[in-house]
Amino acid sequence: MQFRDLGAQYRALKPQIDEAILAVVEEGRYISGPQVRELEERLAAYVGVKHCVTCANGTDALQLALMAWGVGPGDAVFVPDFTFFSSGEAVAAVGATPVFVDVDERTFNLDPAKLEEAVVAVRDAGSLKPAAVVAVDLFGLPADYPAIKPICEKYGLKLLEDGAQGFGGAIGDELACSFGDISTTSFFPAKPLGCYGDGGAVFTDDDDWAALIRSYAVHGKGTFKYDNVRVGMNSRLDTIQAAVLLAKMDAFIDEEIAAANEVARRYDEALAGSGLVLPRVPEDYTSSWAQYTAQLPEGVDRTALQDALKERGVPTMVYYPKPMHEQGAFEGTCVVAPGGCSVTERLCATVLSLPMGPYVGAEGVGFACSALLAYDGLGFDV
Repeated sequence: MQFRDLGAQYRALKPQIDEAILAVVEEGRYISGPQVRELEERLAAYVGVKHCVTCANGTDALQLALMAWGVGPGDAVFVPDFTFFSSGEAVAAVGATPVFVDVDERTFNLDPAKLEEAVVAVRDAGSLKPAAVVAVDLFGLPADYPAIKPICEKYGLKLLEDGAQGFGGAIGDELACSFGDISTTSFFPAKPLGCYGDGGAVFTDDDDWAALIRSYAVHGKGTFKYDNVRVGMNSRLDTIQAAVLLAKMDAFIDEEIAAANEVARRYDEALAGSGLVLPRVPEDYTSSWAQYTAQLPEGVDRTALQDALKERGVPTMVYYPKPMHEQGAFEGTCVVAPGGCSVTERLCATVLSLPMGPYVGAEGVGFACSALLAYDGLGFDV
């Protein structure tokens, strides 16, 4: 059993993917080929925003957004404590200070009440200027934007949606990567919509920001390649990766999101009453299920459980074993929100992600759940 079965996806979409890659090879336009602009147009139309600028990866996408806003030294940027490193890394990379905020224990996303407390505390302390919020759509579920947006408006903060794991998710009819003043995503292979290497994209309705981001992503170019008007970076999406994503998009939109949600429903059904705390999708929300992450009872030897499941052919992962504020890279350079991040600390000790994706199928869910429920160390009563 695969944790994320990319091979099954390739076999299902092999004719489209092979044809798309071969077309790029035959044409030979490996950098900035026509497929890149076509993909940007399709992504923008799908998400429902005016501009999409593709780039080399999801981390660069976050940094490009912050650069476009001029965020830097002296600025505070509020980031969930329970997330992948790049959500805070991009903040530090532009010289700003990440302020780590606790999350909701059931959705894993930024806790709006804790966010407002942190903003007020930083503002009142006076040593940093509150500048922006990075709201992460963790594990495929959009953050609580109906609550987060008013907080940003109240305190004059830019909202950056980190949709690296959330592409394809939604709140009502509004899709992930449309909620931020600027939104970003990643096309890392294991993401809901993934390419065959690294890739990312930035979304916005603002013409000026889009132009700045496009410039920063290509060495700060001006009107042409060798007219460099600012210091930028080299962050372009390769044409082959754009072609792969174009080949996958129809299946992703028409089939894979629904299939992933069916896999999650089967997990919910099989694990109901097991003693695990299962992930919660709020009413009117849609998750694209980058991960299916449950919480183990406290005190369970998670490593021993993972080893036992591995022996039975069920791979698992821990996202994430360490809070952001405990990462060595941020030692002495970050701020922890008032009251600390106790929910994050508990999650880091108890979360476990099970095999997930649109190609897991009923048999795969049954196999994984049978192995999990049979483990004596959990003491499940099912």
